Amino acid sequence: MSETFQVSATERGVIRLFTVNLPADQIAGFTETAPGDTLAPINAALGVSHLNSDFVELSPVSNLEELGLAGYLVEGLGIAESDVAPNRMRLNSLSGHMLIVLSAAFGSKETTITPSAPLKWIAGFVGAGLTFAAVTNTCAMSRVLGLLPHNRTSSAGGRTLLEALTSGPSQAR
Repeated sequence: MSETFQVSATERGVIRLFTVNLPADQIAGFTETAPGDTLAPINAALGVSHLNSDFVELSPVSNLEELGLAGYLVEGLGIAESDVAPNRMRLNSLSGHMLIVLSAAFGSKETTITPSAPLKWIAGFVGAGLTFAAVTNTCAMSRVLGLLPHNRTSSAGGRTLLEALTSGPSQAR
């Protein structure tokens, strides 16, 4: 992969989206550091030594159900609809696993990202909600991810996810 991305120490609100081409049995270990290792495989794939996993999400695209990846980026991460619209068809056609890496994952450190297999860079966006999250130390992404089907006991779909997000925390689960 030839893309290289510079992350400044002051970067806030940038969302980087990758697909992850790994067999299902290797996905779970992709973000975990093995005993005796200093870095998780995700660090090597991104070409970085520091990565705060609280600001990284690895998830099957299929978990987004009818919301779709484009809808999740707009509704869940606060990316402007006009920024997503040109890529909507391509985003919603993705399958397999997606990796979302937020600016905060780099710990306000100047970083060069040099992604390599199994990652494929898809797009980068700026989310207004992430700038707010950085200033207020809150994370709407964690709330959204907590409402996704694989993190809930009910089988409600993406529409229920959006309703829960707009109804407030007391009805989120």
